[in-house]
Amino acid sequence: MLEGCQTAKERWGGVSEIIDRWLNERQELIVLYCSINGMDQFDDDKRPVASKLKELCQILVDYASAGHFEVYEQLIQEAREFNDGGIELAHAMLPKLEENTSRCLKFNDSCESISSLQGLQDAVSELGETLEERFSLEDKMIEILHESHREKLIDYDV
Repeated sequence: MLEGCQTAKERWGGVSEIIDRWLNERQELIVLYCSINGMDQFDDDKRPVASKLKELCQILVDYASAGHFEVYEQLIQEAREFNDGGIELAHAMLPKLEENTSRCLKFNDSCESISSLQGLQDAVSELGETLEERFSLEDKMIEILHESHREKLIDYDV
């Protein structure tokens, strides 16, 4: 009941913070991915690949979970509120993101069983393609479901 009384600015002001925090986590994921991709057994800071790989998997799972359980839900709710056709796009994109998440989780689950440097490089390369696809889908979702409403949110504040 209380939520129904809030203005659009109050209702969606936190979405940008959620997205910003999530995109910062994405940046961490990309930096760590790049530090692993194509590396030998050790990198410049002499951390073993296994250590970096474990950290990568943790951030990957956290990032994917935040997408599904925080960001996507907020974007879909925003699309419902504005009722401007974005909800259909979200429903079309979610199965693609879910399939992508399955590939990310498969990478996470298989990391401990990778026994060769070549196997690691192949898996990391495949993960890179998966992440590229994921980021493209997510950026499109943010652009259409959130950024297109930014001016409307500002208008509510006036």
